[in-house]
Amino acid sequence: MENLKNIQPIENFDWDALEKGESYGNVSKEDLEKTYDETLNTVKEKEVVMGTVTAMNKREVVVNIGFKSDGVVPMSEFRYNPDLKIGDQVEVYIESQEDKKGQLILSHKKARASRSWERVNEALENDEIIKGYIKCRTKGGMIVDVFGIEAFLPGSQIDVKPIRDYDVFVGKTMEFKIVKINQEFKNVVVSHKALIEAELEQQKKDIISKLEKGQVLEGTVKNITSYGVFIDLGGVDGLIHITDLSWGRVSHPEEIVHLDEKINVVILDFDDEKKRIALGLKQLTPHPWDALDPNLKVGDHVKGKVVVMADYGAFIEIAPGVEGLIHVSEMSWTQHLRSAQDFMKVGDEVEAVILTLDREERKMSLGIKQLKPDPWENIEERFPVGSRHMAKVRNFTNFGVFVEIEEGVDGLIHISDLSWTKKIKHPSEFTQIGADIEVQVLEIDKENRRLSLGHKQLEENPWDVFETVFTVGSIHEGTIVEMLDKGAVIALPYGVEGFATPKHLVKEDGSQAQVDEKLPFKVIEFNKEAKRIILSHSRVFEDEQKNAKREAAAEKKAKHNKKEDNILSTPLEKTTLGDIEELAALRDKLSGK
Repeated sequence: MENLKNIQPIENFDWDALEKGESYGNVSKEDLEKTYDETLNTVKEKEVVMGTVTAMNKREVVVNIGFKSDGVVPMSEFRYNPDLKIGDQVEVYIESQEDKKGQLILSHKKARASRSWERVNEALENDEIIKGYIKCRTKGGMIVDVFGIEAFLPGSQIDVKPIRDYDVFVGKTMEFKIVKINQEFKNVVVSHKALIEAELEQQKKDIISKLEKGQVLEGTVKNITSYGVFIDLGGVDGLIHITDLSWGRVSHPEEIVHLDEKINVVILDFDDEKKRIALGLKQLTPHPWDALDPNLKVGDHVKGKVVVMADYGAFIEIAPGVEGLIHVSEMSWTQHLRSAQDFMKVGDEVEAVILTLDREERKMSLGIKQLKPDPWENIEERFPVGSRHMAKVRNFTNFGVFVEIEEGVDGLIHISDLSWTKKIKHPSEFTQIGADIEVQVLEIDKENRRLSLGHKQLEENPWDVFETVFTVGSIHEGTIVEMLDKGAVIALPYGVEGFATPKHLVKEDGSQAQVDEKLPFKVIEFNKEAKRIILSHSRVFEDEQKNAKREAAAEKKAKHNKKEDNILSTPLEKTTLGDIEELAALRDKLSGK
């Protein structure tokens, strides 16, 4: 009430004029309106002015530009600036002074756009850091709102490390540098990476200057390839080669590490400029060979998994990082060359015997055939000389056939021991690889693990019979089956073959005998040991001619002798009697003398 007493009425206020609406005291209504208008900004439509944010909510921002009414701007136009707050100065474009509700219509987006090209060029010239709002993804990168202009942010310029998920950046406001402007097409390219590269370069220099071999650092798995893992050491990248990830064999680095995983690594090496840094992970743990059971020795049985296959053998991992080689020759007692893949494959669990163990060289050789008894241990008992067995043909040579009686027990059938009668030039004429053949043990060579075998010995030697049939001088029908430079092969009865030289192939009419001709042949030589019969066709008629001449001559001689006997028979008798008397007398004379 006291305050009310202090209020004094205006002495000269014209109450009548107020009632009539004509004046406010001594000042007219028009003057008052003019005075009021002068306290406010005079604004023009389609103009850019500065204003102050006076209120804001999720949908709208209220901006005071000093006009009689505040303007409203949609909040979406400030998406690029999430730090907007009451009291901030913003530029707005006046769309219209009043709408139907008497509201001032403003646009921040148009205000930015009206000056955007100018500001973009200024930012490039001044190497200025600006803010932008990432609107959406596009091919190869992102679209960024910068001063109302849609700029392109390449994927490679988002960060210094590769980006796996671009979508996480959509809707974010970030700082950028303008790196390129195409004035003709009004294209703008921005980079966020450029902001952090300078800082990272300094970090790299600091880190690289302190690097030492053997140093252990913490790093983050940045990228995984088939040949190794790239580790971010805090601005500097190093590579762990796949062979340095684990003491054991690694098919792919993903078996050991995962993206963004933090791991400790040791520096193995780097170049003079320290741009390439070789890192190791397995070196942080003791070598598995050093942890191998000290009691393990040659002859012990071990179990392991096949990790690598080769034609010459298989590598068995008996503990992570500890491998032994089973050579293909130690997989089976058989001596036939076979591939290791015939016995096992990668991933197989196998048991083996330690054959050699070198802890200093970290090498081990293993065998699996040693799990079975050596088939040559008691060979004389199982395959005595003279015993007969079925074998499988494994290989040919010019001089014989290699066969396998059982796994690890091999033998050779010499080409001369295949048949008693056939002249075999190559074993393939007699049998084939993979075929079964019956054999007889002829000789045992235990030292060289080889048996001498025979096939023809399963039958009696027919040459014992041939010796009585094909006697020298005997004549037999034969067929010429093959012509050679030195003569011809002749097929004789009983499946035996003979040989005749060209001069013994001349027929009676002087012509030469040909293949497939059937002729009589005389045996002129028989060699049982060499299984050789030498024949002659010519001798058949030549001998007949000689015999005929001889008989004719003998008969002629006989006739001649008989004629002489008839002539001399009578006188001879008389002379003989007389001579006897004379001889007797002569004898007596001589005796007397």
